[in-house]
Order: sequence, then C-alpha cells, then structure tokens
Amino acid sequence: MNTTIRMVYPFLPLIGRGMGVDLVTLSRALTLRSASGVFGPLLGTVADTRGRRTGMLLGLSLFTVGVGLMVFWSSYTSFVFMLVLSLLGVLTFLPSMQAYLGDRVPYRQRALALALTETSWSLSFIIGVPIIAFLIARGGWTAPFPFLLGAGVLAMAALLWMLPRDRSEDGSPAMPWQNLRKVLTHKPALAGIIMALTFSASNELVNLIFGVWLEDSFGVKIAALAAASMVIGVSELSGEVLVIGITDRMGKRRAIGIGLLLNSLVALGLPFLGTSMAGALVGLFFFYLTFEFTIVSSLPLMNEILPVARATMMAVFMSGTSVGRAFGDMLAVPLYGYGESTGVLSGIIVVVIGVVMFNAIALLALKVLSSSVQNLGARD
Repeated sequence: MNTTIRMVYPFLPLIGRGMGVDLVTLSRALTLRSASGVFGPLLGTVADTRGRRTGMLLGLSLFTVGVGLMVFWSSYTSFVFMLVLSLLGVLTFLPSMQAYLGDRVPYRQRALALALTETSWSLSFIIGVPIIAFLIARGGWTAPFPFLLGAGVLAMAALLWMLPRDRSEDGSPAMPWQNLRKVLTHKPALAGIIMALTFSASNELVNLIFGVWLEDSFGVKIAALAAASMVIGVSELSGEVLVIGITDRMGKRRAIGIGLLLNSLVALGLPFLGTSMAGALVGLFFFYLTFEFTIVSSLPLMNEILPVARATMMAVFMSGTSVGRAFGDMLAVPLYGYGESTGVLSGIIVVVIGVVMFNAIALLALKVLSSSVQNLGARD
C-alpha cells in the first residue's frame, strides 16, 4: 500500500507523459487524492465499532479495488480513482492497525512498537520504488499495477490467516458519530490534528516538486530518480530507527518539537545544497529524516490522547495529514513556478519559505497540545 502511495512522486513527469497530461493536471489529481482523506474518519470508525481486524480488511479491500482499476482500465480517470481508493485504503488500514497495537502495547513502549510498523513506509522507497522503476523501464508506466493487485490479494489472505478475531467483531452496537464527536470536541485532539495538517503540508511541498526540481536542475532520468527515492527511503528508515531508540526515553512531545525545528533548518539549507546533485541528495536525506522522526514520534502521543475512541482518533489524525498534503499539493507547483518566473528567487527557495511557515504553525499547535495534556505529563 505504501509503495502505491509513494511511487507517484519520483515518476510524476514520466506518468504524466504516459497519460498525455501536464504537471498542473497531475497536481490536481494528487490534490483530489489528498482531499479525499476527509472521509478517512468515517471509515476509521469501523475499527472502533466492528473490530480492528475488520477495519484492516476494509482498508486492504479499498486498496485492491483501486489498483485493480488500473489493470483493466488504464486512463487518467481510472488513475484518479486509483489514487483516491488507495489512499482511503491506507487511511482505513493504518488507524485500525495502530489501534490494535495501542490496545496491547504499554504507552512507555508504544513509540518502539509503532515505529517498527512505520518502517514499511521507508522500505517502500528502499525496496518498493526500485521494483516499480524496474517494471516501468521494461513494461511502461502501467506495468506495476498487476504486481500491486496481486500483492493486495495476498495481503488480505495473510491477514485473514494470521490475525485472530478481536472482541468488537461480535456485532457490538456501532456508534461512529459518538466517537467522532468525542474527537472533534477534545482540545488536545484538535491541536494534534492542526499540527498534523501543517507539518504534512510542509512535507508535501517538497514531495511534489523534488522530482521536477532534480529533472530541471540536473536532467536526471528514471534510474537516477529511483536512486533519489532510495536515498529518501534510507533517510526515513534512519528517522524511524531514531524514534525506536530515543523517543520513548526523550518524551514524545519534546521529540516532536525538536524534529520540527531541525526539519525547518534543513529546509533552509536545500537551496544551498542543491547546487550539485550530491548536495541535493544530502539535503533531501536530512529533510526526510527529520520529518519522519517528527511524524512517527507523534503517533504514540496521538494514540493515547483519547483511548476510548482510539481508532477514530488515529483516523482523524491521519485525515489531518491527508488534508495537509492536499494544501501542499495545491501550493507546491504555483510556489515553485512563481520562484522560477521571478528570475530572482529560484523555485526551491519559495517552496522552502512555505515549508518553514507551515512548520511554525505546527510548533504553535504542539504548544497548545502540550498545555492541554497534563494527564500524560508523568509518562511523557
């Protein structure tokens, strides 16, 4: 699932040429994908009302249908549907899985547990995207989708086989609206959602344009873009390893704040490092490392904010990240294009200014959240 989400970014120009659409049209499709995340909380409540395993299976089903469309009907329209359904699948699966772990892992060890599962995100760039590049190079831009469809079917079978039924699958009364109301009227939850929205928007600004930036600056091709994706994947894996090693001991809120500050500093260095391909890759490495450290450190904190509606809380949090990415998708191309058109500021400089502004808002939201969660103070 993560590979499907991530494969779009490094190969965005190539996919656009394959479908005969320009970058602006593709950015609209990605904006629609991210905006569809507003439906994530409704789907995420399934895990609170019908069981964690049921929520995970629903997420995998949405994903499988989405990539299946591209196998049988390759067009821009089906591409948009694939983007939306695969994201909704992830936004249903992840909160269900995270709630399953939250039910079973003590808070003092939860950063370790959730960070271990988050390695699938970085490994999708280290392993998944190079496989996608291999398939595209030999079969064209649609070649990965049969592979992804088969992987989705196998994942559903493995989940049914390996994961036992949990107690909510006994048909207990569904109360999705009550759970959503609990989340949306809880001050720490709202602060966490705003934090998620803004730091995800800042990251998406770079996500959307890094492939274009590398092509414009250095004329890189498929193999080089795959290499860049592997560098980013290794950086994210490094961030997850850092979370495993220090976040539980450092404290979740402190780790998030440090991550946001370091991410902003690295972003400010991108225009200077980007004078060479090697420097650009070093900058991207540390940018994604600090972001991954920040977002993974936030997962155990948000997982404990509202235990009575844990899956719904995580679904709304993930939805916040998705809406934030929609803002980033809408702004990235105009900001980059504005910088390139001025002749004074490069596109990447204008994008970096946006990154720092969004991170500043995230820091303010973290401050509000920290002042509201006194009940976590002794453990965090």
